[in-house]
Amino acid sequence: MPHWLVHPVSLNGFAEMDSTSTFHAAQSTTETHRESRPRESKGTESNGTATSGGLADHFAQLYGPIAAELLRVEKRFHQELQSPYESLVPVLRHGTQLGGKRLRPAMLLLTASAVGSIREDHLVLGVVIEMVHTATLIHDDVLDDADTRRHVPTVNAKWNNHTSILLGDYLFAQSFRLAATLPSTEACRWIGEAARLVCEGEMRQVLKRDVLDIDETTYIEMIQGKTAELCRVACQLGSHFADGSPEVTASLAEYGDSLGIAFQIADDYLDLWGSDERVGKTLGTDLQQGKITLPIIRLLQTADEARRNQILQLLAEPSRRRTETIMPWLDQSDAREYTRETALQYQRKAIAALGVLAESPAKASLKAIAEFAVNRRF
Repeated sequence: MPHWLVHPVSLNGFAEMDSTSTFHAAQSTTETHRESRPRESKGTESNGTATSGGLADHFAQLYGPIAAELLRVEKRFHQELQSPYESLVPVLRHGTQLGGKRLRPAMLLLTASAVGSIREDHLVLGVVIEMVHTATLIHDDVLDDADTRRHVPTVNAKWNNHTSILLGDYLFAQSFRLAATLPSTEACRWIGEAARLVCEGEMRQVLKRDVLDIDETTYIEMIQGKTAELCRVACQLGSHFADGSPEVTASLAEYGDSLGIAFQIADDYLDLWGSDERVGKTLGTDLQQGKITLPIIRLLQTADEARRNQILQLLAEPSRRRTETIMPWLDQSDAREYTRETALQYQRKAIAALGVLAESPAKASLKAIAEFAVNRRF
């Protein structure tokens, strides 16, 4: 095995450490991990979940090829969220904590590195992508009435919904102002289109709440917009601004798209079979909010008419009881395994799309990200 091949780790552990301190740890160990074969961390439990003691090592392995550049993105991200108005500073500072893993800028930088080289434009684009992503998370927390994210209170819980909406809008505005500083308008157009598709996917899901006849195709289309689109455009930008050919850029966009779909399916799985403490955000909200995700679609799809009618009656109950009443039905069906296997199918599709790249540390990291984006959940 090449010395730079990284090992997938549980993403649950990512939420247990402040992102800035993590990047400093990753930067300080980058060269060590480039020069020596990764070893099993002592901070890993017997079930394979990374604990805080070994988290910095795992992070350095995963983002190692671009750790220094990612730290520059992180610093620029914090610099862009400043205000001369003292009352706004705590809100802006709190907003920087919510993105957590910095996965999308990392994918952008890794893609650039795998195709050619990382340029100053990539660093700006990494900040832009993270701003857009954080804005969508803040708005999501309002839609879901969520209390925690990354083990910290959401903006709506700490302040109120009005502050959350305005902070999300602030991040969107700041992201497009920053993108407009680049010489080319192409990035602005692509990011603008991606943001539109994210909002479109979210609106479709909101309008489909408590609509129980959603099929799997419609579900995939919605999550392709609301989650996968930013992953797709991050990889597209990384390749394009590293002078990747149209064919390579298209393949890497496919990687991001498939990875984003796998990631969201895994999140929907975790919303039913995870725990708030391990994951760091409010779980069990999908059914309470009337969101019909793949496990429920599969349950309804495979039930006979009598059982289907019983399930539909349960789903029509008051929202606070839906999760507890439907779980026994889900556990008796194949919905859990089907959801897992569907996520793995998209994971394999993402990894296959990397076949256009020559072997490199950056390619190995992209493959590892695809592996643990799903494996972390199961």
